[in-house]
Amino acid sequence: MRITIDLSEDLLNEAMKLTHTSTKTSVIVLALEELVRKSRIANLKAFKGKIDLDIDPNTLRNRN
Repeated sequence: MRITIDLSEDLLNEAMKLTHTSTKTSVIVLALEELVRKSRIANLKAFKGKIDLDIDPNTLRNRN
């Protein structure tokens, strides 16, 4: 998909250097993927301590 956006050239160049990417498209795709990944992790962390699966780690370690 093609889209026109206005970006800071300095910020884009710095991001390309930091991520070792050679194209503007690839650095933007990488940034969007990372944003989605971090958002999914944050959503999973919201469940910490709220789900009780009643699992015994010793039983899991001994299963075959």
